Amino acid sequence: MARVDVRRTPRRKANPLRARKIDSVDWKDVGLLRSFISDRGKIRARRVTGLTPKQQREVAVAIRNAREMALLPYPSATPR
Repeated sequence: MARVDVRRTPRRKANPLRARKIDSVDWKDVGLLRSFISDRGKIRARRVTGLTPKQQREVAVAIRNAREMALLPYPSATPR
């Protein structure tokens, strides 16, 4: 019996900003920015979010600005 190679190339994630037709990210749009933050407050990686490199930088800067304005939480330390 022949072995079937099950490995496939992974599909690209759908770009959430392109799907919502958003051109630029604003630090005041907390609802949108929360979708790019983990439950611990960390910025999600580009391979997880599906953003382009330029969009990922824009989102990261917007998240940092929103954190500075106390709209979003900073990453929390994990208790040991």
